[in-house]
Amino acid sequence: MNELVVSAHPDDETLGCGATILRRIAEGHSVHWAIVTRAHSPAWAEDVVEAKSREIDAVASAYGMAGVHRLGFPSMRLDTIPRAELMQALRAVVQDVRPEVVYVTHPGDAHEEHEIVFESVTAVLRAFRMRDLGVRRVFVYETLSSTDAAPALAERAFVPQLLVDVSEFLERKLEIMALYETEAQPDPMPRGPSAIRALARTRGASIGVEYAEAFVVARELA
Repeated sequence: MNELVVSAHPDDETLGCGATILRRIAEGHSVHWAIVTRAHSPAWAEDVVEAKSREIDAVASAYGMAGVHRLGFPSMRLDTIPRAELMQALRAVVQDVRPEVVYVTHPGDAHEEHEIVFESVTAVLRAFRMRDLGVRRVFVYETLSSTDAAPALAERAFVPQLLVDVSEFLERKLEIMALYETEAQPDPMPRGPSAIRALARTRGASIGVEYAEAFVVARELA
């Protein structure tokens, strides 16, 4: 079965559902990765842009991704891109991969580009179009330093409906996160190892396992 993880920025996927990706691949699923934005100069120095590109290659290899789809829209400028152009790029990836499950960023996150990506993905995956595209489920993941940093508004809250036992894969997730040398943070920062472990432990405790990752079920076809 094919699955597709959509991240607004490299590292969203690992923070949000990295251990679930590892579990799905271990179970024999083919997981593809769509990265919507890219670092660019002059906002980032050329050596940093190159480093970030190498990080993507290293992370994709560490997971064993079936495919990496770099959409290449400029990071921090996604709000300047016509929504139809973004949707067209996302639709092309979905048509190519034909995933049964799609994972995407949460619309209530503090980072505006997470919301833009969510809205664009769900516009492409309207319920009446999902079957034709091969998609049966759309899951929303939480991203440390973004989901938890959002204003405490009930209508934008992350309320988990699906929890995945990832106890066997949490350590490997932490190792992969460390590959993001330009993004990873030391403890006690929100993207530090102890925070990642603490969130997974909290989610795991809610279902009686050591570690878990949480998702909102945005859409599901029976």
